[in-house]
Amino acid sequence: MLRTFSFNYLSIMFQIEKTIVSEEIITEDFVCNLSACKGACCVEGEAGAPLETGETKLLEKDYDAIAPFLNEAGKKSIKINGKFVKGSDGDWETPLVNDKECSYVVFTSNGGTQCGIENAYKAGKINWKKPISCHLYPVRVRSYSEFSAVNYHQWHICSSACELGASLKVPVYKFAKEALIRKFGEKWYQELEETANDLKKRAL
Repeated sequence: MLRTFSFNYLSIMFQIEKTIVSEEIITEDFVCNLSACKGACCVEGEAGAPLETGETKLLEKDYDAIAPFLNEAGKKSIKINGKFVKGSDGDWETPLVNDKECSYVVFTSNGGTQCGIENAYKAGKINWKKPISCHLYPVRVRSYSEFSAVNYHQWHICSSACELGASLKVPVYKFAKEALIRKFGEKWYQELEETANDLKKRAL
């Protein structure tokens, strides 16, 4: 059964298991357009990528395997600041290079960005792709004592991704399918798809 909630000016929310989900991940479109943005989300902003506690342990365990895939500036930042740091909100996040890009970012010859962690994964050196917060983006998950809030994060630097998603008619939840399944499981995602179909029927 679809359980929906409305919080004044905020979008409609619905419940799946122990998550409260914004309908914007169904109604909004998104496909990363790296040729246009050059991976700006890995560079812009005032904080590193959010990390789950389990991911800090993975970074401790796998850093020696990841390090060869990082640039010198990133490795220097990690040596000074640590493999992960406490953010202003008290949660773990990746360190930054000179308060700019994530320390795990590497730059390509055309000025774009790649994730050093993901490159280590693709090379078969580690068995996890990247921090789940990066994998999920533009979906953001915030955990509370009784539930997790699942929201669509709108950022002006991703305007080209919104335009590409709209032209291809790919909603956020389909773009982030692999990451959402990684985070919440197949059953959760199947219920999300059912909810999306229900919402579409209601809109007719």
